[in-house]
Amino acid sequence: MATIRDLKKTINYELSGIIEECYLWQLTNGDKADKAEKIIDAAIQSFDELIIKVNEKNIENKKSHFQSVTKALHKSTDSLMKKLVKL
Repeated sequence: MATIRDLKKTINYELSGIIEECYLWQLTNGDKADKAEKIIDAAIQSFDELIIKVNEKNIENKKSHFQSVTKALHKSTDSLMKKLVKL
């Protein structure tokens, strides 16, 4: 099992990559910057929610809990990337 620190780094890396892509899209499409802002806000909200889940205490089955956090991360990044591609 990966460490909690590695999971936090993965969450940060994947969601910050999406935010960076949004910033690049904004630079090339300045007139439509509002659309990318919504995706950035969603990525930040997703980051906050996932970190809260990772930091939860008093978990009975840690392995399944962290697997569910990882699945939620992949689901979130897939959804955000689909929105970004539609821009």
